[in-house]
Amino acid sequence: MALKPTIYKFEISLSDLDRERYDSLKLTVALHPSESLERMMARVIAFCLNADERLEFTRGLSETSEPDIWTHSLDGQILLWIDIGEPSLERLKKAVGLADRVCVYSFNSKSDTWWHQSESALNRLPVAVYQFPNESVRELAKLVERTMEMSVTITEGTAYIATQLGECELPCRHLSLI
Repeated sequence: MALKPTIYKFEISLSDLDRERYDSLKLTVALHPSESLERMMARVIAFCLNADERLEFTRGLSETSEPDIWTHSLDGQILLWIDIGEPSLERLKKAVGLADRVCVYSFNSKSDTWWHQSESALNRLPVAVYQFPNESVRELAKLVERTMEMSVTITEGTAYIATQLGECELPCRHLSLI
């Protein structure tokens, strides 16, 4: 019998000073059985950094032909493809062919190694690559509850997160040339 995902519910008060976007988000996020809390929270913060009325989570890890997050146009074209982690070069080449804009948010302990091995090839693709510090994502994961309210303020590329269990700061470093 396959393990079922764990469901998390977030009520987020978003203040994105960089994009002048202020919103209240109600997100229901499924944590895949093979996914860590750190990866799930990297998805949530990437969602906040790109918040838009048509932005949505996909089936994620259970569907390898989809990104983690995407936006479609009204006629079904993929406008934004967001992968979390360290995707392969082949996957990103495919994404570039399918979407108008492609972003990667890398976050874990192998992030620096992945970037150094892939940097020259990725800089030849129209892909925006960002990195969350691993330690900051781990701190954020310690604040997670199954149902929670959080305040996310984004300024100068850094997300400041406040929850009932505490606060943390999550810088988002832009790595690629795009």
